[in-house]
Amino acid sequence: MSNKKRCTWVNPHNKLDVEYHDTQWGVPVFDDRLLFEMLILEGAQAGLAWTTILKKRENYVFLELQKEFGSFSNYIWAFVDNKPIQNHFKDISEIPATTELSDTISKDLKKRGMSFVGSTIIYAFMQAVGMVNDHQIDCFCRNR
Repeated sequence: MSNKKRCTWVNPHNKLDVEYHDTQWGVPVFDDRLLFEMLILEGAQAGLAWTTILKKRENYVFLELQKEFGSFSNYIWAFVDNKPIQNHFKDISEIPATTELSDTISKDLKKRGMSFVGSTIIYAFMQAVGMVNDHQIDCFCRNR
């Protein structure tokens, strides 16, 4: 592994962690398929079974969002005016688990019929797809 400075949550001895952090985590995503995939993965990370997450009802909600907004990307990125929120955290302890915005998105998705989209999962999703830049200020990926 390289000696590059990374966010402290990354296990430098775990190739998957390093690769995910360096190439995907925090990179803005606008593709509907990948956005939905990341939303599902964040839900699965919360310890839920794939069969529970992949309910047909939620798939239909996703399709309805695409129909209403033109794409899921249009829907989700409208919450941040299509620009990533730039946070400036020095230490991992400063990074929140939820925000008012993740609360708002969570409530809206639940109102539309989705489940397993609590505020913590939504904030993790926002980080993963680059809606918020929570790379620590000394991380080499911060300004990509």
